[in-house]
Amino acid sequence: MGKAVGRWDFEWVYNEQPHTWRRKEILAKYPEIKSLMGHDPQLKWVVSGMVLTQLLACYMVHEVSWKWVLFWAYAFGGCINHSLTLAIHDISHNVAFGTKRARWNRWFAMFANLPIGLPYSASFKKYHIDHHRYLGGDGLDVDIPTDLEGWFFCTPARKVLWLFLQPLFYALRPLVVNPKPVTRLEMLNAVVQFVVDIIIYYFWGLKPIVYLIAGSILCMGLHPISGHFIAEHYMFMKGHETYSYYGPLNLITFNVGYHMEHHDFPSIPGSKLPEVKRIAAEYYDSLPQHTSWMRVLWDFVFDDAIGPYARIKRQYKLGKKE
Repeated sequence: MGKAVGRWDFEWVYNEQPHTWRRKEILAKYPEIKSLMGHDPQLKWVVSGMVLTQLLACYMVHEVSWKWVLFWAYAFGGCINHSLTLAIHDISHNVAFGTKRARWNRWFAMFANLPIGLPYSASFKKYHIDHHRYLGGDGLDVDIPTDLEGWFFCTPARKVLWLFLQPLFYALRPLVVNPKPVTRLEMLNAVVQFVVDIIIYYFWGLKPIVYLIAGSILCMGLHPISGHFIAEHYMFMKGHETYSYYGPLNLITFNVGYHMEHHDFPSIPGSKLPEVKRIAAEYYDSLPQHTSWMRVLWDFVFDDAIGPYARIKRQYKLGKKE
């Protein structure tokens, strides 16, 4: 368990991200894909049902013992909350109400944020734009681990710890890699979130709050669903920086596994990404893909060639001020 991984730096490349040219090529050949762009009319109802389910769960757990609070947080509530973070990911691309109602999408993302227990949606939106525009960009894409993470979390035991602490790194890394001023939307997100937390605490006590926040942290850390964090962009095959997963967990994660398709067409809702793959199958079937997020986590921990450094990075000529 103490053997260090074989990588001591990121994989530096000097070409543009592949999604740019593939998008142009696919649209030229299959212009009908443009009809898939736009909002998903079902998304708001699915998300609302999930939020209400978690509100009911808050009532159900307020009188159970603490061990059951933590059990249900990991086994049930955290799965819903992780799924809600992926709904917020979809909503950040304005697919809940369309681009003409961008503000409605921001407000609805705050509503989807409520069961997570901590403010998240506004900050995620702010940085996620850069992840698409500057994929792998040094100092721009905060999805890339820092050099400190790559240097320290280099043995199987340390990589397990890193997986467990993923929520912490995702929260703090932007402040180190690419700090940005706090926006009014982020302040509103925090106020709304903490007011709802206080209301839940007033009526049902501390256990529902622990249920929500612990579930979010645990299921974004060492959990089967969290395999998508590693599966999406960690370099399991040299030269390939984005991977898709077409397995059953897409049913509860808003098709985030269709990640190559998503980066090629970020304005297409997750619910319609399987149609992209069906139409342009020859562009995706031959690319490397994952078959199991559990296997991804196992390989990440025990494969010496994979670790936080197993990411493709590039320098963008564009400055941070753009």
